[in-house]
Amino acid sequence: MSVKGGIAATEQPIPVVATGAPGSQTLARGLTALQVVAATPGGLTAQQVAERIGVHRTIAYRLLSTLAQFRMVAKAEDGRYRPAAGLVALGASFDNNLRQVCLPRLRALADELSTTVSMLVAEGDHQVAIAVIVPTQVAYQLSFHEGSRYPLDRGAAGIALLASMPPRPEERDLVTLTREQGWVITHGEIEPNTYGLAVPVHRLPPAPATCLNLISHREDVVERGRDAVIKAAEELSVILN
Repeated sequence: MSVKGGIAATEQPIPVVATGAPGSQTLARGLTALQVVAATPGGLTAQQVAERIGVHRTIAYRLLSTLAQFRMVAKAEDGRYRPAAGLVALGASFDNNLRQVCLPRLRALADELSTTVSMLVAEGDHQVAIAVIVPTQVAYQLSFHEGSRYPLDRGAAGIALLASMPPRPEERDLVTLTREQGWVITHGEIEPNTYGLAVPVHRLPPAPATCLNLISHREDVVERGRDAVIKAAEELSVILN
């Protein structure tokens, strides 16, 4: 998590998934190279990619050349590789372009409440942020990266996602309560001293469990924004079904 207008978050290395099968290892390295380039708007040289993913420069160059052939990355005149247009089609294919469909309503909500709003989906035992919107007129604001993953059993968003699913054995009482009342507020479950408000976005199967999430250091901001987030979740439920 980072603070807009404050100190930027420390960049976390992306691990390479090693497997016993050479083909699988090559694929894992290629996808990891794509991830590190996509996460660096300013671009990376082949040497920098090699250092990030822990391989020799010649291996990184071959991986990047293959990605460039498929227009996933592009090499600029400065020698740096940056995300390319092929990623647009991949992004649009995710859940019928879910992020782009919801973006206008998320942007309006973030600006209305002057705090960060995000949309997350359940993926296995994790919650994944597919959209993180920071208000445009606020100098200081909490934020985190799109694509961030957290355990599904922590934080307001995780609880709201679990509440969108059938009951599980020994689930937290808070999940049951959220299923009944339609929203949840937590404090300090993912980041210390941070309040989270989450509301399920109801969707028809086989769509993944989805929710809206609002975060702030201030409890009054979260409480004040509850009705607006509930309304937005209801509107998106209609749009997405």
